[in-house]
Amino acid sequence: MAAVKQSDDGKKAMADEDVPDTDEATEEREETRAVESRPPKGSVPQQRPRAVAAGGGGAGFFTIYKKGHGYWTRMGTAIGAGLLGLVIALELYNQIPVFLSGTPSQNKKVALVASLVFLVAYSAWAFWFTNKPSTVEFLIATDSEMKKVNWTTRKELIGSTKVVIIFMFLIAFLLFAFDIFFGYLFYFLRVLNDKPF
Repeated sequence: MAAVKQSDDGKKAMADEDVPDTDEATEEREETRAVESRPPKGSVPQQRPRAVAAGGGGAGFFTIYKKGHGYWTRMGTAIGAGLLGLVIALELYNQIPVFLSGTPSQNKKVALVASLVFLVAYSAWAFWFTNKPSTVEFLIATDSEMKKVNWTTRKELIGSTKVVIIFMFLIAFLLFAFDIFFGYLFYFLRVLNDKPF
């Protein structure tokens, strides 16, 4: 079958079969395809997105790598790192004066400055570490896995808790009974000098 194409000026072009196979005809067909594949004038050509470097794009220290992904695991990690830093800074503040030989007020000032310097350095390190691409990918993967977890309902949780408590008391009673039994057995066999009770 011959395909008929319509050009921009409204005239019908010749069918593909009717065009002779010469070099000029081949060039003409390639030019027509190239013109048809071009975007219309005035339109903005679409650009391919550029690949981001593994280092996070190089936009600066305070740039957050893959912002918005793995939000809850990132927040939990930040809260945990913050609490750890505060506990260590507080412990430094309490322990540094013990090793100093100045007056108590001078020792407290030195301890305060040392704790604040530690806190600033630790915060910078924690931000850098939790924003490394490998750490971020791990946190994002953790967040996606946590979304797959099938959490138990309240009814199932209460039922499972009852089973665990009953089983715990049952095992405790059996161990107590065996202990008493063997205690009296060894007492009557004169292995033990005293009764269990």
